[in-house]
Amino acid sequence: MSTEEELHAIDLLGRVPYGRLATSMRALPFLTVARHVVIDGRVVLRMHSGLGYHDACNGTVVAYGADNFNAATSAGSRDLWSVQFTGPAQTVEPTLAQRELFGPTPVEVNGEPFTPAFLRLDPHFVTVHTLDFHATRQGVQHSVI
Repeated sequence: MSTEEELHAIDLLGRVPYGRLATSMRALPFLTVARHVVIDGRVVLRMHSGLGYHDACNGTVVAYGADNFNAATSAGSRDLWSVQFTGPAQTVEPTLAQRELFGPTPVEVNGEPFTPAFLRLDPHFVTVHTLDFHATRQGVQHSVI
């Protein structure tokens, strides 16, 4: 990663612990939650292996997105952002030190014991979207014809 937008996206991604992974399985789209860290410029995801989503993602192009929507609105912030990373994903086995970067693991997912699976996303496309609510722009009326 080297462009200014890519570096900005990585910085923003580090501000939230979870995001959403999107791809398709058996020709149907799905979205699932994952924990993320950045290792050597790549996004590494931890998810529950019991759902099989990591197998569906292995060797395919996926999109991973994260945002501050919930955190910002509950904290009263008026500046919202979202980032999206798109590229090929591959299952990986992180080192113990890399696993520790993820923090505590969940105990259960849908009532079954959490068993981690890890994916590495090599981002080919990175986007950042912001929603700014600055005071100077509030109260501007737009006419509807």
